[in-house]
Amino acid sequence: MPESGVSRAPHTHIPTDRTGIPAATGPTATAAARRTGLLVTLVLGGLTALPPLSMDMYLPALPAVTDALHAPAATVQLTLTACLGGMALGQVVVGPMSDRWGRRRPLLLGMVVYVLATALCVFAPTTELLIGFRLLQGLAGAAGIVIARAVVRDMYDGVEMARFFSTLMLISGVAPVVAPLIGGQVLRFTDWRGIFAVLTVVGVLLTLVVWKWLHETLPPEERHTGGVGDALRTMRGLLGDRTFTGYMVAGSLAFAALFAYVSASPFVVQEIYGASPQTFSLLFGINSIGLITVGQINGKILVGRISLDKALGFGLGVIVLAATALLLMTSGAFGDVGLVPVAAGLFVLMSAMGLAMPNTNALALMRTKHAAGSASALLGTSSFLIGAIASPLVGIAGDATAVPMAVVQLVCAVGAMACFLGLCRPWQRGGTRA
Repeated sequence: MPESGVSRAPHTHIPTDRTGIPAATGPTATAAARRTGLLVTLVLGGLTALPPLSMDMYLPALPAVTDALHAPAATVQLTLTACLGGMALGQVVVGPMSDRWGRRRPLLLGMVVYVLATALCVFAPTTELLIGFRLLQGLAGAAGIVIARAVVRDMYDGVEMARFFSTLMLISGVAPVVAPLIGGQVLRFTDWRGIFAVLTVVGVLLTLVVWKWLHETLPPEERHTGGVGDALRTMRGLLGDRTFTGYMVAGSLAFAALFAYVSASPFVVQEIYGASPQTFSLLFGINSIGLITVGQINGKILVGRISLDKALGFGLGVIVLAATALLLMTSGAFGDVGLVPVAAGLFVLMSAMGLAMPNTNALALMRTKHAAGSASALLGTSSFLIGAIASPLVGIAGDATAVPMAVVQLVCAVGAMACFLGLCRPWQRGGTRA
C-alpha cells in the first residue's frame, strides 16, 4: 500500500433534523462541529486512558495484594500479565468486528463487559480468580483501545493523524500521572479492593459518555462484509507489508520496555529502594509528565518540520541509551547508586516514549487506509502480547534486584531499533515527511 502524506479534514457530526438535513448552517453549524470535535477528542482520550488507568491505579497495591492473598510477587504480577494478555487477544476480535459492523456497537458491548469484570475483581477471594477476572477485564477493555485508534484513522490522515495521536497522548497521559496518586490515596482509606470499586465507577461513567457523545465514524458503504476468513486474509495482507510490520514490531518492543517498567517499578522503588507508596506514586507521575511533554513537543513542534522517521529513530536511540545506563547502575557497575540516579534513568526512558509511541502508530496506520480496524488490532495485539511476555520476566530473579527489569528493557530497546532499521529502512524512502 502506498504511504499517504495528504491530510484530510476530520469527519464531524453536525446536528440534523428528521430528514437528515443539517439543522443549522454557517457559523452556527461550524461552532457545533467544533464543539462536537472537542467532545470526540475527550471521549477518545478517555478510551485511550482506560488501560493505563486500569493498570497504574493498581500498581501501589501490588505489595498489599501479595500479603493479603498470601501469594508470591511473581504470581501477583500475573494479574498484570492476564489483563495485558486479555487486551491483546481482545483486539484481534474487536478490530475486524468494528470494520464489519461499525465502531459504535462493538465499543459499547466491550465497555459493558469491562464494567462487569472490574466489579468481579472487587470480590475475588483468591489470586487465581483475580487473574481470571483481570483476563476478562482486559478482553473487554480492548474494545476501547482498538476502536479509538480506528476512529482516529477514520477521521484523519497524514500530518493531522500524527498530531492527533500526540493529542491523545496528552489526554491519556493524565491517567498514569493521577492513577498511582489516586491508588495511593485510596489505600489510605481502604484496601486494594477499593481500587477496583473506583475503576468500576469510572467504567460506568465512560460507558455513558460513549453512548451519549461518540457517533459512528465508519459509513456503511465502507464496511467489510466478509466473515472470519476475510478478516484473516486482510490481516495476512497487512503483515505481508514489510514496512508496516517493521513499525508494528518496533512500537511493540518499545511498549514492552515501557511495560517492564510498569510491572517492576512498584517492587524496585518500594521494596529495593525503600520508598513509600506515596513516593512511588510521585515518581511515577513525574515520569508520565515527561512522556506527555515529549509527546506534545513531537506533535506541536517536530511533526511537519522533520520526518516522522527521524523523530522515531531519535526516540528509539535515547531509549537504548537510557536502558544501557539503567543496566549498568542496577548491576552495580557504578557501586551503590541509590534511588535518585535510577529514577533519573527511568525518567529519560519514559520521556523518550513520547517520540516512539505516537510516531510508530501514525507511520503504520498511514499505510492502512481501508482496513483501519484490522490494522489497529494488529498494532495493539502485538504491543500487548509482547508486553505480557515481558511482564513476568522482570520478576524472574525475585524482588531483591532490579537487574532483570533493566535487562528486559535493553533487549526490547535494541530489538525495536533493529526492526526500525532492518524492516522499515527509512533511508530508502527518504523518511516519511508529514
